[in-house]
Amino acid sequence: MTNKERKDLAIWATEYAKKQGASEVAVSISNSRSAEVEIREQKIETIKESTQNGLSLRIFRDHKFSGHSTNNLKKQDLQKFISEAVEATKYLTPDEFRTLPDPSLYPKNMDLDLKLNDTTYPQVKPETKIAIAKEIEQIARAQSDKIISATGGFSDDYTESVRVHSNGFVGERITTSFWAGAEATVKDGDSRPEGYFWGGNRFFNQLPNPEELAKMATQNALAKMGQTKIASGRYNMIVENRTAGRLLSMFIQPMSARALQQKSSYLEGMLGQRIASDHLTIIDNPLIPGGFGSKLYDREGIEARKRVMIEKGILKEYYIDNYYGKKMGMTPNGGSLSNIVFENGTRDKETIIKHTNHGIIVTSFNGGNSNPTTGDFSFGVSGFLVEGGKIVKPINEMNISGNAQEFWQQLTETGNDPYPYSTVQSPTLVFNDIDFSGL
Repeated sequence: MTNKERKDLAIWATEYAKKQGASEVAVSISNSRSAEVEIREQKIETIKESTQNGLSLRIFRDHKFSGHSTNNLKKQDLQKFISEAVEATKYLTPDEFRTLPDPSLYPKNMDLDLKLNDTTYPQVKPETKIAIAKEIEQIARAQSDKIISATGGFSDDYTESVRVHSNGFVGERITTSFWAGAEATVKDGDSRPEGYFWGGNRFFNQLPNPEELAKMATQNALAKMGQTKIASGRYNMIVENRTAGRLLSMFIQPMSARALQQKSSYLEGMLGQRIASDHLTIIDNPLIPGGFGSKLYDREGIEARKRVMIEKGILKEYYIDNYYGKKMGMTPNGGSLSNIVFENGTRDKETIIKHTNHGIIVTSFNGGNSNPTTGDFSFGVSGFLVEGGKIVKPINEMNISGNAQEFWQQLTETGNDPYPYSTVQSPTLVFNDIDFSGL
Protein backbone atom coordinates (compact mmCIF):
# COMPACT_ATOMS: atom_id res chain seq x y z
CA MET A 1 0.00 0.00 0.00
CA THR A 2 1.39 3.41 -0.97
CA ASN A 3 1.04 6.59 1.09
CA LYS A 4 -1.53 7.84 -1.44
CA GLU A 5 -3.58 4.69 -0.89
CA ARG A 6 -3.23 5.15 2.88
CA LYS A 7 -4.38 8.75 2.56
CA ASP A 8 -7.42 7.70 0.52
CA LEU A 9 -8.23 5.01 3.08
CA ALA A 10 -7.87 7.46 5.98
CA ILE A 11 -10.18 9.97 4.26
CA TRP A 12 -12.74 7.23 3.66
CA ALA A 13 -12.49 6.07 7.31
CA THR A 14 -12.97 9.63 8.53
CA GLU A 15 -16.05 10.15 6.39
CA TYR A 16 -17.47 6.75 7.32
CA ALA A 17 -17.08 7.44 11.05
CA LYS A 18 -18.88 10.76 10.63
CA LYS A 19 -21.77 8.97 8.89
CA GLN A 20 -22.00 6.59 11.84
CA GLY A 21 -22.51 9.46 14.27
CA ALA A 22 -19.06 10.79 15.20
CA SER A 23 -18.81 14.55 15.68
CA GLU A 24 -15.12 14.67 14.83
CA VAL A 25 -12.59 12.04 13.78
CA ALA A 26 -8.84 11.64 13.54
CA VAL A 27 -7.33 8.74 11.59
CA SER A 28 -3.67 7.83 11.23
CA ILE A 29 -2.32 4.92 9.19
CA SER A 30 1.30 3.81 9.21
CA ASN A 31 3.61 1.19 7.83
CA SER A 32 7.06 0.58 9.26
CA ARG A 33 9.89 -1.75 8.37
CA SER A 34 12.95 -2.38 10.48
CA ALA A 35 16.02 -4.59 10.46
CA GLU A 36 18.54 -5.49 13.14
CA VAL A 37 21.84 -7.37 12.90
CA GLU A 38 24.25 -8.39 15.68
CA ILE A 39 27.61 -10.04 15.09
CA ARG A 40 29.78 -11.78 17.67
CA GLU A 41 33.05 -13.56 16.83
CA GLN A 42 32.25 -12.95 13.14
CA LYS A 43 29.09 -15.01 13.44
CA ILE A 44 25.52 -13.80 13.20
CA GLU A 45 24.17 -13.59 16.74
CA THR A 46 20.90 -11.89 15.81
CA ILE A 47 19.16 -11.01 12.58
CA LYS A 48 15.65 -9.61 12.61
CA GLU A 49 13.37 -8.02 10.09
CA SER A 50 9.86 -6.87 10.84
CA THR A 51 7.01 -5.04 9.16
CA GLN A 52 4.06 -3.44 10.93
CA ASN A 53 0.86 -1.91 9.57
CA GLY A 54 -1.64 -0.14 11.72
CA LEU A 55 -4.62 2.20 11.82
CA SER A 56 -5.33 4.46 14.77
CA LEU A 57 -8.81 5.89 15.17
CA ARG A 58 -9.76 8.74 17.53
CA ILE A 59 -13.47 9.32 17.90
CA PHE A 60 -15.06 12.48 19.30
CA ARG A 61 -18.81 12.21 19.80
CA ASP A 62 -20.63 15.04 21.54
CA HIS A 63 -17.45 15.81 23.55
CA LYS A 64 -17.03 12.15 24.43
CA PHE A 65 -13.72 10.62 23.38
CA SER A 66 -12.31 7.17 22.66
CA GLY A 67 -9.21 5.79 20.95
CA HIS A 68 -8.98 2.56 18.95
CA SER A 69 -6.39 0.74 16.86
CA THR A 70 -6.24 -2.20 14.47
CA ASN A 71 -3.80 -3.93 12.14
CA ASN A 72 -6.60 -4.99 9.78
CA LEU A 73 -6.80 -2.50 6.91
CA LYS A 74 -9.47 -4.22 4.84
CA LYS A 75 -12.35 -1.84 4.17
CA GLN A 76 -15.02 -4.45 4.77
CA ASP A 77 -13.64 -5.26 8.22
CA LEU A 78 -12.97 -1.61 9.00
CA GLN A 79 -16.64 -0.79 8.54
CA LYS A 80 -17.57 -2.97 11.51
CA PHE A 81 -14.55 -1.77 13.49
CA ILE A 82 -15.43 1.89 12.98
CA SER A 83 -19.16 1.43 13.60
CA GLU A 84 -18.51 -0.33 16.91
CA ALA A 85 -15.99 2.33 17.94
CA VAL A 86 -18.45 5.15 17.30
CA GLU A 87 -21.25 3.30 19.08
CA ALA A 88 -19.08 2.54 22.13
CA THR A 89 -18.09 6.20 22.45
CA LYS A 90 -21.74 7.14 22.97
CA TYR A 91 -21.71 5.60 26.45
CA LEU A 92 -18.71 7.52 27.78
CA THR A 93 -18.79 10.58 30.04
CA PRO A 94 -18.72 13.89 28.15
CA ASP A 95 -15.81 16.28 28.58
CA GLU A 96 -16.24 19.74 27.03
CA PHE A 97 -12.53 19.94 26.21
CA ARG A 98 -12.48 16.79 24.08
CA THR A 99 -12.28 18.13 20.54
CA LEU A 100 -9.83 18.19 17.67
CA PRO A 101 -7.39 21.13 17.53
CA ASP A 102 -8.64 24.33 15.96
CA PRO A 103 -7.77 24.23 12.24
CA SER A 104 -5.84 27.51 12.62
CA LEU A 105 -3.17 25.51 14.49
CA TYR A 106 -2.49 23.22 11.52
CA PRO A 107 0.52 23.83 9.23
CA LYS A 108 0.02 26.17 6.30
CA ASN A 109 3.03 24.89 4.34
CA MET A 110 3.38 21.13 4.02
CA ASP A 111 5.93 21.27 1.19
CA LEU A 112 9.07 21.97 3.24
CA ASP A 113 11.57 19.12 2.76
CA LEU A 114 13.23 18.32 6.09
CA LYS A 115 15.52 15.69 4.53
CA LEU A 116 14.09 12.79 6.55
CA ASN A 117 13.85 10.16 3.81
CA ASP A 118 16.75 8.34 2.19
CA THR A 119 15.33 7.13 -1.10
CA THR A 120 18.16 4.58 -1.36
CA TYR A 121 16.76 2.67 1.64
CA PRO A 122 15.54 -0.31 -0.48
CA GLN A 123 19.02 -0.62 -2.03
CA VAL A 124 20.75 -1.33 1.30
CA LYS A 125 20.81 -5.12 1.13
CA PRO A 126 20.99 -7.54 4.08
CA GLU A 127 24.50 -8.62 3.10
CA THR A 128 25.64 -4.98 3.33
CA LYS A 129 24.22 -4.64 6.83
CA ILE A 130 25.90 -7.88 7.92
CA ALA A 131 29.21 -6.80 6.40
CA ILE A 132 29.16 -3.50 8.30
CA ALA A 133 28.37 -5.20 11.61
CA LYS A 134 31.15 -7.76 10.99
CA GLU A 135 33.69 -5.05 10.24
CA ILE A 136 32.81 -3.14 13.38
CA GLU A 137 33.04 -6.26 15.55
CA GLN A 138 36.40 -7.28 14.04
CA ILE A 139 37.94 -3.86 14.57
CA ALA A 140 36.61 -3.70 18.13
CA ARG A 141 38.05 -7.10 19.10
CA ALA A 142 41.45 -6.15 17.66
CA GLN A 143 41.87 -3.09 19.89
CA SER A 144 43.22 -4.91 22.96
CA ASP A 145 43.92 -8.37 24.32
CA LYS A 146 41.92 -7.35 27.40
CA ILE A 147 38.69 -7.42 25.39
CA ILE A 148 36.87 -10.64 26.16
CA SER A 149 33.71 -9.93 24.17
CA ALA A 150 32.68 -7.60 21.39
CA THR A 151 29.47 -7.20 19.42
CA GLY A 152 29.02 -5.25 16.21
CA GLY A 153 25.58 -4.12 15.20
CA PHE A 154 23.52 -2.45 12.51
CA SER A 155 19.87 -1.42 12.46
CA ASP A 156 17.58 0.62 10.27
CA ASP A 157 14.00 1.81 10.08
CA TYR A 158 11.64 2.98 7.35
CA THR A 159 8.25 4.49 8.22
CA GLU A 160 5.45 5.83 6.04
CA SER A 161 2.47 7.47 7.70
CA VAL A 162 -0.56 9.61 6.98
CA ARG A 163 -2.86 11.54 9.31
CA VAL A 164 -6.33 12.86 8.46
CA HIS A 165 -8.66 14.94 10.66
CA SER A 166 -12.29 15.53 9.87
CA ASN A 167 -11.88 19.30 10.35
CA GLY A 168 -9.40 19.71 7.53
CA PHE A 169 -5.96 18.40 8.43
CA VAL A 170 -4.23 16.05 5.98
CA GLY A 171 -0.57 15.19 6.47
CA GLU A 172 1.88 12.55 5.38
CA ARG A 173 5.54 11.78 5.95
CA ILE A 174 8.23 9.25 5.17
CA THR A 175 11.26 8.82 7.42
CA THR A 176 14.34 6.62 7.45
CA SER A 177 17.11 6.09 9.97
CA PHE A 178 20.27 4.01 10.05
CA TRP A 179 22.36 3.05 13.08
CA ALA A 180 25.59 1.17 13.61
CA GLY A 181 27.82 0.59 16.59
CA ALA A 182 29.55 -1.77 18.98
CA GLU A 183 29.56 -3.02 22.54
CA ALA A 184 32.66 -4.36 24.25
CA THR A 185 33.46 -6.09 27.53
CA VAL A 186 36.93 -6.16 29.07
CA LYS A 187 38.51 -8.30 31.78
CA ASP A 188 39.55 -6.34 34.86
CA GLY A 189 40.30 -8.79 37.62
CA ASP A 190 36.98 -10.07 38.87
CA SER A 191 34.98 -7.32 37.20
CA ARG A 192 33.84 -6.98 33.60
CA PRO A 193 33.54 -3.31 32.60
CA GLU A 194 31.46 -2.64 29.50
CA GLY A 195 31.48 0.14 26.93
CA TYR A 196 29.44 0.99 23.88
CA PHE A 197 29.13 3.54 21.12
CA TRP A 198 26.50 3.90 18.40
CA GLY A 199 26.06 6.49 15.71
CA GLY A 200 23.22 7.16 13.31
CA ASN A 201 21.92 9.26 10.47
CA ARG A 202 18.82 9.68 8.35
CA PHE A 203 20.95 8.77 5.33
CA PHE A 204 22.90 5.57 4.88
CA ASN A 205 25.89 7.15 3.15
CA GLN A 206 26.35 9.57 6.05
CA LEU A 207 26.77 6.96 8.77
CA PRO A 208 29.97 7.27 10.86
CA ASN A 209 32.69 4.95 9.61
CA PRO A 210 32.99 1.50 11.24
CA GLU A 211 36.50 2.15 12.59
CA GLU A 212 35.37 5.23 14.51
CA LEU A 213 32.41 3.40 16.04
CA ALA A 214 34.44 0.33 17.02
CA LYS A 215 37.29 2.32 18.57
CA MET A 216 34.96 4.56 20.57
CA ALA A 217 33.13 1.56 22.01
CA THR A 218 36.32 -0.22 23.07
CA GLN A 219 37.87 2.95 24.43
CA ASN A 220 34.82 3.47 26.59
CA ALA A 221 35.17 -0.06 27.98
CA LEU A 222 38.96 0.02 28.51
CA ALA A 223 38.78 3.39 30.24
CA LYS A 224 36.60 1.85 32.98
CA MET A 225 39.30 -0.58 34.11
CA GLY A 226 40.17 0.04 37.75
CA GLN A 227 36.86 1.74 38.57
CA THR A 228 36.44 2.48 42.24
CA LYS A 229 34.31 4.48 44.61
CA ILE A 230 36.05 7.55 46.02
CA ALA A 231 35.51 9.75 49.06
CA SER A 232 32.39 11.86 49.32
CA GLY A 233 32.98 15.52 48.69
CA ARG A 234 32.27 18.62 46.68
CA TYR A 235 33.57 18.56 43.11
CA ASN A 236 33.11 20.49 39.91
CA MET A 237 31.06 18.24 37.64
CA ILE A 238 31.71 17.83 33.91
CA VAL A 239 28.87 15.96 32.22
CA GLU A 240 29.80 14.24 28.94
CA ASN A 241 27.74 15.42 25.97
CA ARG A 242 26.45 11.90 25.25
CA THR A 243 25.10 11.72 28.80
CA ALA A 244 23.98 15.29 29.48
CA GLY A 245 20.57 14.82 27.89
CA ARG A 246 19.52 12.64 30.84
CA LEU A 247 19.49 15.74 33.03
CA LEU A 248 16.67 17.25 30.95
CA SER A 249 14.26 14.87 32.68
CA MET A 250 14.24 17.51 35.43
CA PHE A 251 12.54 19.93 33.01
CA ILE A 252 10.53 18.06 30.40
CA GLN A 253 7.70 16.55 32.44
CA PRO A 254 7.30 19.60 34.69
CA MET A 255 7.06 21.77 31.54
CA SER A 256 4.09 19.76 30.22
CA ALA A 257 0.56 21.14 30.33
CA ARG A 258 -0.66 17.92 31.92
CA ALA A 259 1.65 18.30 34.91
CA LEU A 260 0.77 21.98 35.22
CA GLN A 261 -2.98 21.38 35.12
CA GLN A 262 -2.75 18.55 37.63
CA LYS A 263 -0.62 20.62 40.03
CA SER A 264 2.26 18.17 39.75
CA SER A 265 4.93 20.55 38.42
CA TYR A 266 7.45 22.57 40.37
CA LEU A 267 7.54 24.93 37.35
CA GLU A 268 3.91 25.98 37.69
CA GLY A 269 3.61 29.76 37.55
CA MET A 270 7.28 30.16 36.65
CA LEU A 271 6.95 31.59 33.12
CA GLY A 272 9.26 34.58 32.80
CA GLN A 273 11.18 33.61 35.92
CA ARG A 274 14.69 32.29 36.40
CA ILE A 275 14.94 28.50 36.73
CA ALA A 276 18.62 28.06 35.82
CA SER A 277 21.84 30.02 35.45
CA ASP A 278 22.20 32.39 32.49
CA HIS A 279 24.46 29.79 30.82
CA LEU A 280 21.39 27.70 29.94
CA THR A 281 19.48 28.38 26.73
CA ILE A 282 17.41 25.52 25.31
CA ILE A 283 15.67 25.68 21.94
CA ASP A 284 13.14 23.18 20.62
CA ASN A 285 13.68 23.18 16.85
CA PRO A 286 11.62 20.73 14.75
CA LEU A 287 12.83 22.18 11.44
CA ILE A 288 16.46 21.00 11.43
CA PRO A 289 17.13 19.18 8.12
CA GLY A 290 17.86 15.54 8.85
CA GLY A 291 17.18 15.89 12.58
CA PHE A 292 16.05 12.80 14.48
CA GLY A 293 13.18 14.82 15.98
CA SER A 294 12.36 16.92 12.92
CA LYS A 295 8.73 17.18 11.82
CA LEU A 296 6.24 19.57 10.22
CA TYR A 297 3.45 18.67 12.63
CA ASP A 298 3.13 16.89 15.94
CA ARG A 299 1.08 13.83 16.89
CA GLU A 300 -2.07 16.01 17.05
CA GLY A 301 -1.49 17.68 13.69
CA ILE A 302 -0.43 20.97 15.32
CA GLU A 303 2.19 22.90 13.36
CA ALA A 304 5.71 22.31 14.63
CA ARG A 305 7.59 25.56 15.20
CA LYS A 306 10.98 26.55 16.52
CA ARG A 307 10.62 27.69 20.14
CA VAL A 308 12.98 29.03 22.78
CA MET A 309 11.99 27.09 25.89
CA ILE A 310 14.59 28.46 28.29
CA GLU A 311 16.54 31.63 27.48
CA LYS A 312 19.60 32.44 29.59
CA GLY A 313 18.01 30.65 32.52
CA ILE A 314 14.55 32.21 32.11
CA LEU A 315 11.59 29.89 31.46
CA LYS A 316 9.94 31.13 28.26
CA GLU A 317 7.46 28.40 27.25
CA TYR A 318 5.65 25.26 28.34
CA TYR A 319 4.74 22.25 26.20
CA ILE A 320 1.00 22.76 25.64
CA ASP A 321 -1.00 19.99 23.99
CA ASN A 322 -4.53 20.42 22.68
CA TYR A 323 -6.57 18.85 25.51
CA TYR A 324 -4.79 20.33 28.50
CA GLY A 325 -4.30 23.62 26.67
CA LYS A 326 -8.06 23.94 26.34
CA LYS A 327 -8.55 23.05 30.01
CA MET A 328 -6.08 25.73 31.06
CA GLY A 329 -7.15 28.38 28.55
CA MET A 330 -3.74 28.32 26.88
CA THR A 331 -3.05 28.17 23.15
CA PRO A 332 -1.73 24.72 22.19
CA ASN A 333 1.80 24.81 20.78
CA GLY A 334 2.52 21.09 20.56
CA GLY A 335 2.82 18.83 23.55
CA SER A 336 5.85 16.83 22.49
CA LEU A 337 9.57 17.44 22.01
CA SER A 338 11.38 17.64 18.69
CA ASN A 339 15.11 18.44 18.42
CA ILE A 340 16.50 19.95 21.63
CA VAL A 341 19.35 22.37 20.90
CA PHE A 342 21.52 24.15 23.47
CA GLU A 343 23.26 27.47 23.11
CA ASN A 344 26.85 26.29 22.99
CA GLY A 345 29.94 27.72 24.63
CA THR A 346 33.43 28.11 23.20
CA ARG A 347 35.43 25.22 24.68
CA ASP A 348 35.42 21.47 24.04
CA LYS A 349 35.51 18.80 26.73
CA GLU A 350 39.29 18.30 26.55
CA THR A 351 39.96 22.00 27.11
CA ILE A 352 37.48 22.13 29.96
CA ILE A 353 39.19 19.17 31.64
CA LYS A 354 42.63 20.83 31.33
CA HIS A 355 41.31 23.81 33.28
CA THR A 356 39.63 21.75 36.02
CA ASN A 357 41.62 21.36 39.24
CA HIS A 358 39.23 19.17 41.24
CA GLY A 359 36.34 17.56 39.44
CA ILE A 360 34.44 14.52 38.27
CA ILE A 361 33.57 13.74 34.66
CA VAL A 362 30.18 12.02 34.57
CA THR A 363 29.92 9.58 31.67
CA SER A 364 26.76 7.78 32.76
CA PHE A 365 23.80 8.13 35.09
CA ASN A 366 23.00 4.78 36.64
CA GLY A 367 19.41 4.65 37.77
CA GLY A 368 17.82 7.33 39.90
CA ASN A 369 14.89 9.64 39.37
CA SER A 370 13.63 13.20 39.49
CA ASN A 371 10.36 14.29 41.06
CA PRO A 372 8.39 16.61 38.73
CA THR A 373 6.28 17.95 41.59
CA THR A 374 9.07 19.04 43.92
CA GLY A 375 12.15 19.13 41.68
CA ASP A 376 14.01 16.76 43.97
CA PHE A 377 16.36 14.32 42.21
CA SER A 378 18.84 11.55 42.89
CA PHE A 379 21.10 9.83 40.35
CA GLY A 380 23.82 7.22 40.57
CA VAL A 381 26.83 8.22 38.49
CA SER A 382 30.08 6.84 37.13
CA GLY A 383 32.92 8.49 35.26
CA PHE A 384 36.41 9.82 36.04
CA LEU A 385 38.18 11.80 38.73
CA VAL A 386 40.05 14.89 37.51
CA GLU A 387 42.89 16.48 39.49
CA GLY A 388 45.11 19.28 38.28
CA GLY A 389 43.64 19.23 34.79
CA LYS A 390 44.28 15.51 34.26
CA ILE A 391 42.13 12.41 34.43
CA VAL A 392 43.39 10.46 37.46
CA LYS A 393 41.22 7.35 37.55
CA PRO A 394 37.79 5.94 36.71
CA ILE A 395 35.14 6.05 39.42
CA ASN A 396 31.75 4.44 39.95
CA GLU A 397 29.05 3.86 42.55
CA MET A 398 28.83 7.57 43.32
CA ASN A 399 25.61 9.51 43.80
CA ILE A 400 24.38 13.06 43.37
CA SER A 401 21.12 14.41 44.78
CA GLY A 402 19.44 17.73 45.36
CA ASN A 403 16.76 19.98 43.92
CA ALA A 404 16.55 21.07 40.29
CA GLN A 405 15.94 24.72 41.12
CA GLU A 406 19.25 24.92 42.98
CA PHE A 407 21.17 22.47 40.79
CA TRP A 408 20.70 24.32 37.49
CA GLN A 409 21.83 27.58 39.09
CA GLN A 410 25.23 25.88 39.46
CA LEU A 411 25.66 25.47 35.69
CA THR A 412 28.73 27.51 34.77
CA GLU A 413 29.49 26.51 31.19
CA THR A 414 28.27 24.68 28.12
CA GLY A 415 30.72 23.12 25.69
CA ASN A 416 30.98 23.61 21.94
CA ASP A 417 30.48 19.90 21.22
CA PRO A 418 26.76 19.07 20.81
CA TYR A 419 26.08 15.34 20.65
CA PRO A 420 24.90 14.59 17.08
CA TYR A 421 23.31 11.14 17.49
CA SER A 422 20.16 12.03 19.42
CA THR A 423 17.10 14.26 19.43
CA VAL A 424 18.80 15.98 22.40
CA GLN A 425 21.89 17.66 20.96
CA SER A 426 23.46 18.35 24.32
CA PRO A 427 27.02 19.66 24.67
CA THR A 428 29.35 19.03 27.59
CA LEU A 429 27.85 20.69 30.67
CA VAL A 430 29.85 22.04 33.61
CA PHE A 431 28.49 22.53 37.13
CA ASN A 432 30.42 24.00 40.06
CA ASP A 433 30.48 22.67 43.62
CA ILE A 434 28.30 19.57 43.31
CA ASP A 435 28.08 17.26 46.34
CA PHE A 436 28.96 13.65 45.48
CA SER A 437 28.26 10.79 47.86
CA GLY A 438 30.77 7.96 47.86
CA LEU A 439 32.85 6.39 50.59
